[in-house]
Amino acid sequence: MSNFLVVRQGDTERWTLNDPATRNALSDTLVLALFEACLRAKQDTSLRGIVLTGAGGAFSAGGSLGGFASAIGQPLQPGEDDPLIAMNRGFGDVLHALTELPQWLVIAVDGPAMGGGFGLVCCADVVIATERSVFATPEVTLGLPPAQIAPFVWQRLGDAVARQCLLSGARWSAAQAQAAGLVNTVVADGALGAAVAEAERALRAAAPGAVAATKQLLHRLRDKAPDLRSEAAIAFAAALRGPEAAAGLGAFAKKQPAPWAKDGPA
Repeated sequence: MSNFLVVRQGDTERWTLNDPATRNALSDTLVLALFEACLRAKQDTSLRGIVLTGAGGAFSAGGSLGGFASAIGQPLQPGEDDPLIAMNRGFGDVLHALTELPQWLVIAVDGPAMGGGFGLVCCADVVIATERSVFATPEVTLGLPPAQIAPFVWQRLGDAVARQCLLSGARWSAAQAQAAGLVNTVVADGALGAAVAEAERALRAAAPGAVAATKQLLHRLRDKAPDLRSEAAIAFAAALRGPEAAAGLGAFAKKQPAPWAKDGPA
């Protein structure tokens, strides 16, 4: 069974992150499939809109450490090229590709959107979430920087709120995410499909060419910011090989607090 589903419905497509056993964690294969879908859609002039969602009661639990596990806490040998850099940059490429889509992009969230999943949400034109959805960027609590998603969180939420989010790893309810500007609409559990259909009807009032031109202008504003994909990948790889990631991820696996999470002096 594919972990990424594409269903064409007339001139729109529904893309589904489809790995419920991992809460749709962003594995290498899933990231590649999403990237390839973006490249294809960008060239499809008959496609007007995309809805991206997750299967099994989750949007995405975030990045999968499957390909990184053996490197946690392990420094590189002198002169060795780090394969983690290219692996991490690949997710940055997906985020950029999502923002470059000429079609409108609706992201429908039902359940957790964590880490990299939070980053995907920041790339949407419209975000609809159910009341049971939760959002967080917990990387720093695990000893890792939210490297690739940080610029997109910053652009979506602004500096002050992005710092609050990225530097604490705090969990947001759907209502809190809406107040912060991450989510456009919150609906009752079970009402997501109807809300997405209503959003699609509203977006159809706009001409496809005008939508594409408008999104291109907005993307040019993003182009004025530095491209941090390579720098972010280097920072992530270095952190993953360092002692904080080893301690943080080890504590998480044991369901214990990380060493730096202990209370300080009164």
